[in-house]
Amino acid sequence: METDIREINLQQPAEFEQWRQFLAGLGIANFTANEVDPVDETIGIFVGNQLVATGSSSENVLKYIGVSHTADGNGAYFNQIVSTLLTNLGQRGIFHVFVFTKPQYSASFQHVGFQEIVHSDSAAFLETGPTSINDYLAAIPKVAGPSSAIVMNANPFTRGHRYLVEEAAKQSQHVYVFVVSTDKSLFNTQERFEMVQAGTADLPNVDVVAGGDYLVSYATFPAYFLKTDKNRVRYQTTIDALIFKERIAPALTIKTRYLGTEPQSETTNVYNEVLEKVLPPTVQVKIIPRKQTDGKVISARDVRMAIKDDRLADLSALVPETTATFITNHKATLQERIRKGMKIDGN
Repeated sequence: METDIREINLQQPAEFEQWRQFLAGLGIANFTANEVDPVDETIGIFVGNQLVATGSSSENVLKYIGVSHTADGNGAYFNQIVSTLLTNLGQRGIFHVFVFTKPQYSASFQHVGFQEIVHSDSAAFLETGPTSINDYLAAIPKVAGPSSAIVMNANPFTRGHRYLVEEAAKQSQHVYVFVVSTDKSLFNTQERFEMVQAGTADLPNVDVVAGGDYLVSYATFPAYFLKTDKNRVRYQTTIDALIFKERIAPALTIKTRYLGTEPQSETTNVYNEVLEKVLPPTVQVKIIPRKQTDGKVISARDVRMAIKDDRLADLSALVPETTATFITNHKATLQERIRKGMKIDGN
């Protein structure tokens, strides 16, 4: 019977249902809009009209890779699905690609050129492409002696962020501040990075570095950017924590990770819990109570709402002068992003 590979249109109900039923039969269960809507491409291998293998891509992440075990005894369908997705991504200029998979499938991806970054009992995280986590780590400035670390989105950089960095800097010989590099926020990656740099420039023992694809990125922690259940958050944040513990911390002699308390975000609370469980004893976790103003914790969300409502006079209590200046200078651009639908709720 004729075999062919073709695109699957998940917007077509009949195609979506055939695809969903096939993957459900392989034990894949999450087909929520939060997971499916970001998919850029889905392909399938068909024997006649029967779907025997499928895979999708979302930005630079492979998703929903599924192959019928009875139809693919020698792995040819798996290889064809992955190689086709990688070729299509390459045609769009995307060559550094990641995948989450179950641990038992890690070897299959390694056979087609992926390298495993870390794995847990329930998941493995791999990458392929011209660069790797080793290249990312090699580009970060090294210092003698132990360091501490903070990871922040800083959307935007507030007085609360500044307080956390100050406390870490007081207690540490050196501090790395990793800025999340995923563009899913009102302030884009470069803007947030520049605000953190400007807001900490007077602290001589602080280095601001990009989180890249390895810290709370869309690849390692999509639940940070998507509403999802607690179990999925724990599953994904465990991988994120293991990357930090097993790959980043040893390369940079990081001995302590500083966290702020998070009374307003359940997702971040779960993330903090996972970090407290996974990182020690390799990396100690220190939690600093959130800074308050007028009896209320300082929130980046409140800053974004002030921008939306054109209440820039409220900013002085919430953000350092460097951030306030940036917002004032870019107010029109930021407000236009909000008008066009940029999400400003959440973390």
